[in-house]
Amino acid sequence: MENHKRETPLKPRRLLLFPIPSQGHINPMLQLANILHSTGAFSSITVIHPHLNSPNPTNHPHFTFLPIPDGLSENEASTRDVVAFLSVLNRNCAGPFRDCLAELLAEEEGVACLITDAWWLFSQAVADGFGLPRIVLRTGSVASFLGFAALPLLREKGYLPKQDSQLEEPVPELPPLKVKDLPTVTTHNSENFYNLVAAMVKETKSSAGLIWNSFEDLEQSPLTKFRQEFPIPNFSIGPFHKYFSASSTSLLAHDTSSIPWLDTQPPKSVLYVSFGSVVEMGGNEFQEIAWGLADSLQPFLWVVRPGLVRGSKWLEILPNGFMEAIHGRGHIVKWAPQQEVLAHRAVGGFWTHNGWNSTLESICEGVPMICYPCFGDQMGNARYVTDVWRIGIGFESGMERGLMARTIRRLMVEREGEEMRERIMCLKEKAGVSQQEGGSSHHYLESLITYILSF
Repeated sequence: MENHKRETPLKPRRLLLFPIPSQGHINPMLQLANILHSTGAFSSITVIHPHLNSPNPTNHPHFTFLPIPDGLSENEASTRDVVAFLSVLNRNCAGPFRDCLAELLAEEEGVACLITDAWWLFSQAVADGFGLPRIVLRTGSVASFLGFAALPLLREKGYLPKQDSQLEEPVPELPPLKVKDLPTVTTHNSENFYNLVAAMVKETKSSAGLIWNSFEDLEQSPLTKFRQEFPIPNFSIGPFHKYFSASSTSLLAHDTSSIPWLDTQPPKSVLYVSFGSVVEMGGNEFQEIAWGLADSLQPFLWVVRPGLVRGSKWLEILPNGFMEAIHGRGHIVKWAPQQEVLAHRAVGGFWTHNGWNSTLESICEGVPMICYPCFGDQMGNARYVTDVWRIGIGFESGMERGLMARTIRRLMVEREGEEMRERIMCLKEKAGVSQQEGGSSHHYLESLITYILSF
């Protein structure tokens, strides 16, 4: 990051950041804050955040954290209905955010701009009211944003709502996606989902600019399409997490036993299994996964987050005989330091839900994937992994233990997996080059700083 260091401008310039309070959104926002702080171009960085999932200020002593009330009840804060959650969060936080911003702008230190998560739908109007430039951070892929932007057209053409008879059909408007890959979420009111997405796209389009946690060589085609359809300044400066050595912005406590256990395993032998911080599944699905892991005969590190299995506290739902069947080949934890795990010499594959952060982290460590997407943009991310970059295997024909065991062996011990490993190592190298002087992400970071300082 020293390459970007510059003299602090003569007039104080403060940056304001406003993340959505969930793990997959807070992490990249704090990573972005660290990137911008390390350039030396800004006098201070303030992170405004709802009380829910508040970041730990002691982990980031160089930032100021300002909590605002979110008015969420316990049920609203813990709901798995993402649409309902985002809707009530936007409704409750608009007033407190406006008040907080008014106080900050009354201070002597000048504010350069506001950077908000794309899902804060009121923040453009608030920023406009104060005459403050707003730049949007999209925490997902460029391709997923194009998918969201195309939803009205896809509904018009009859792709949505998805019909079982159409799931395998290609979507010519969004290659390489099939109908089953289109971004959808489970919610009690699907119309609310479409309205929320339409508002997100509209507010992004009216912003002063857009920051991507992606890089040119990875999403060249989606970036070209985006720039044709959305003529706003945009900056692909990712992967964010690779600007620094692994540092945790996790909201969940890590089990520190993961790394010592990996230290005892042969190189590239272990399958790392984690489905992120939000995914839930039923007991039968969980047990099929357990037997798939056992029957594959491969070593594995499995993250079983409390709450992963609906109605279960933790491991009491493991099938009878499972621990005996794996003979110590597996290690199960509640949460793991994922970046460190993926970088470990013993890890040779990643069974993932294909959230964008996890997908990027896997690419950056050269670890091929087994794709197990569940909702939202995960299906589209998985399609790119399997069909465009060809660095992973997807489950196309149902989920049962025999298929899982065979898929694991294809990735971990067969030539097919080795070829994926070779391809992903090329992408890993390109990610590294992009951040060096002369690389695309380095260039866009320089451009972003210059742009912000021009306001």
